[in-house]
Amino acid sequence: PLAPGVERLGRPTGTAKAIPETILGPRPSPVFLAVVAITSLVADIGTKLWAEAKLADYPGYVTVVENNLMFVLAKNKGGAWGLLQGESENVRRPFFLLVSVAAIAFIVTLYRRLQPRQHALKWGLPLVLGGALGNVFDRIRYGYVIDFIDYRADWIRKLNELIAKYYPKHVVTDHWPTFNVADIAICVGVALMAIDMVTARRGKATLPTP
Repeated sequence: PLAPGVERLGRPTGTAKAIPETILGPRPSPVFLAVVAITSLVADIGTKLWAEAKLADYPGYVTVVENNLMFVLAKNKGGAWGLLQGESENVRRPFFLLVSVAAIAFIVTLYRRLQPRQHALKWGLPLVLGGALGNVFDRIRYGYVIDFIDYRADWIRKLNELIAKYYPKHVVTDHWPTFNVADIAICVGVALMAIDMVTARRGKATLPTP
């Protein structure tokens, strides 16, 4: 103590011991995390079951938008863009399971620290969690991930042509790598996380200097 023997002032009458949560808004609820993540997981599993039943037999595809979007069953043993596709199962499965478990633990930990005004991250984290669980479920059940959404466009070909200029071995195609609902949830969630990072930095930049 700076002044030994001098009694410290107590808390003024009528004041709170801590700032009530309602002043800044309610913190994101664990129930919200569970509901959004489970909804994403159920949507992913349901669409994959449909793809297995509908696309396994002849003709094996469903055209949604002519020359742009179709559903075709694919079994991806690797990660995004075929990562580790050629590796053995003894290397591939433990690697992806470990990465998925680490990502899930990180998401849950980060969600518990959210501030009331982080609305984008409030939605982004559960979506990423649900998508990660959907793909982990496939790897545990099958050893590979079921993809069925096949998209192609001219801008994809132009992008691949640009990449091929710097990496000649790159395959030029107008097809985007086949994906699923879990991948959509993860991409939307990551985009929301990026939005939160940008808005948070802008908020710090506009704070008045003392």
